Amino acid sequence: MTFSIVAFDPTNGDLGVAVQSKFPNVGVSIPFAKAGVGAVATQSYCNTSYGPRGLALLENGASPQQAVEILTSDDDQRDYRQVGIINAQGCTASFTGAHCFDWAGDARGEHCAVQGNTLASAQVVISMVRTFEDSQGSLAERLLTALQAGQANGGDRRGQQSAALLVVRAGGGYGGFNDRYVDISVYDHPAPITELERLYAIHRLTYFRSDPHQLVKIDTVIANELQQILHRRGFYKGVATGICDETLLRALRDFMGWENYDERIRSDDQIDLEVLADMRQKHLIWLQAHGHGTE
Repeated sequence: MTFSIVAFDPTNGDLGVAVQSKFPNVGVSIPFAKAGVGAVATQSYCNTSYGPRGLALLENGASPQQAVEILTSDDDQRDYRQVGIINAQGCTASFTGAHCFDWAGDARGEHCAVQGNTLASAQVVISMVRTFEDSQGSLAERLLTALQAGQANGGDRRGQQSAALLVVRAGGGYGGFNDRYVDISVYDHPAPITELERLYAIHRLTYFRSDPHQLVKIDTVIANELQQILHRRGFYKGVATGICDETLLRALRDFMGWENYDERIRSDDQIDLEVLADMRQKHLIWLQAHGHGTE
């Protein structure tokens, strides 16, 4: 009913799980991860205790293979289970029970493990490993690319329904208070992987901090544009002068909080180009909604 991938990024220590299934809301039952420890995907009549127990075993020194053996040894339904585990060193282990619906199996690659059941063929997991290893970008982006490869090669024989993406990073959550760097779940959708990608784009803008390479100084042109936008929206009371002063910066900070750019609010005279592009797009929509055309 499901195919998933657990993976590790050695460049920054990110750990994550991505999954798709012909089963609703897999995000609450399959992916588990903890920064600096590892990630677990438990599926096929999944035993959800495998997640927290598997992470605890890793945290206490067990290897992924040892964790799999311990988890399955006392489970009288293990022949119906499937699990994939990776630790914070990129070591992996997978288990596929003998009674999982065909095609069922797993494959491991560099810093990743893929497992699936009720699949079109073994090519689903093979393509996911190959795609992950060959892809570039962040761990989240590589996991999404791997999911798309699995689906393109037949995916779940019963179809699609839900998907989830979980990536953990120490201090990577909102405000830096937890490790939930990416935590997105699609409950029920005809194309859940595509929907997951759409939601990830929103998540990036809302929850990720600014890339230093995307920061630019608010010059006269940008200041003038911001003053006009903020004046329209009721956050800037003065006329557009093109001067980046404290009045503009205060209005910009208030507006960014209002529009949920919280993690990209700044205390200097720079602005994130991704935020600026999104502000422009949303301002056009706002103008049209309020009968102002595209002026």
